[in-house]
Amino acid sequence: MRIFVEAAAGLPMILCTAALLVAVCFWLLLAVGLVALDSFDADADLDASGMGGVPVAVAVTLLTVLAWVLGVGATALLAVLAPPGAIGCGLRLVVAVGAPLIAWRLTRRCVRRLSRHFPDERGPSRPTAHHDAA
Repeated sequence: MRIFVEAAAGLPMILCTAALLVAVCFWLLLAVGLVALDSFDADADLDASGMGGVPVAVAVTLLTVLAWVLGVGATALLAVLAPPGAIGCGLRLVVAVGAPLIAWRLTRRCVRRLSRHFPDERGPSRPTAHHDAA
């Protein structure tokens, strides 16, 4: 457990841990109704990064969670398996760069599948009656 906590709280994964805490706070605020799911949609367009089609909060949270899990997991493994010194430090640097890149690729794949559940235009909340004039 100590290795896991050190991996999550040590450099460079402390950045992902802080981002994860921000994401958790956002979803807690959403759960109590203080913010809306599409709060950031006007501020950011994720189409260029391949993560468009879902609310920004969903894509960024998914990216953050995946980067954190991959990074902390790999850092914890390196703490146990990697040799100390320059090689271990270099491997941690590879994890710091590689985990977000792999998370981005996985997020893009997940977002493509999730995008069908988030249509661009919302339909009416109740069916409307169509009356034909004769």
